[in-house]
Amino acid sequence: MGDFDEAVAENYREAGEILTTVMAETRELIEPGVTHLEVAEYAEERVHELGDGLAFPVNISVDAEASHATPERDDETTFDDEMVCLDIGVHVDGYIADAATTVDLSGTPELVEAAEEALAAAIDAAGPGVPVGEIGAEIEDVIEAYGYTPVYNLSGHGVQRYDAHTSPNVPNRGVDRSVELQPGQAVAIEPFVTDGRGKVGEGASEEIFELVEDRSVRNRSARQALEQIRGFDGLPFAARALDSSRGEMALRRLTQQGIVKGYPVLTEQQGRLVSQAEHTILVREDGIEVTTDGLFD
Repeated sequence: MGDFDEAVAENYREAGEILTTVMAETRELIEPGVTHLEVAEYAEERVHELGDGLAFPVNISVDAEASHATPERDDETTFDDEMVCLDIGVHVDGYIADAATTVDLSGTPELVEAAEEALAAAIDAAGPGVPVGEIGAEIEDVIEAYGYTPVYNLSGHGVQRYDAHTSPNVPNRGVDRSVELQPGQAVAIEPFVTDGRGKVGEGASEEIFELVEDRSVRNRSARQALEQIRGFDGLPFAARALDSSRGEMALRRLTQQGIVKGYPVLTEQQGRLVSQAEHTILVREDGIEVTTDGLFD
């Protein structure tokens, strides 16, 4: 695969710097009484001010939720005494930085510490030629030492130009036989920690979507929605990003026709908590580079 072209590496770095800035500002807004929508809109507006755009909608996952949760249009849900995972993606010319942090309003700081320590151990272990299963073993060891469980059916992943989820997958548990990291890969490593069973399932809510088959449609409102969706460059988008609630109704039609797919919120068992920590790294010939360095300072 070879090492990164320096111009490409610089785009990844710039995306990471923007994300780190936006994440630091945004997490300060998370407190009881503030709405999820206020936080998401602030982060998304800042990303557009500072860079080229979002790699995916801002994810705000609470308590048992692990991923794919983002506010609805006019959402009035407020934060309470909860575990709040904030996951943001930024791209510069399509080159993506993906990172997450957890804000504890629940009084369970050890769950957050476990995720951050597991991520630190994974970063220390990562490098060219390192099997991803060995990285997963480091993550699992740290989490279990805290007395918690990794979310086994979620994993880290590669990021490529205009594609936020590619190979290789980086498991959150040890795997005996696995692929090795290669120079030229950009990879998001993201331990998920839970006090539950370690497995998430699909919930009923679905607010994040992605274009999967660009073809003509006959319905006028669906055509208008599809035209706007094409402007997201194939990246995931939130239903609230469409121009109107009528556009959201058209989105449902496009989903039924298989033109767009939705991402249901992924959740642990009711009453359990999930924390998350995530960095994006560049695998270089001589080691790794963390593009979102400073995120947990």
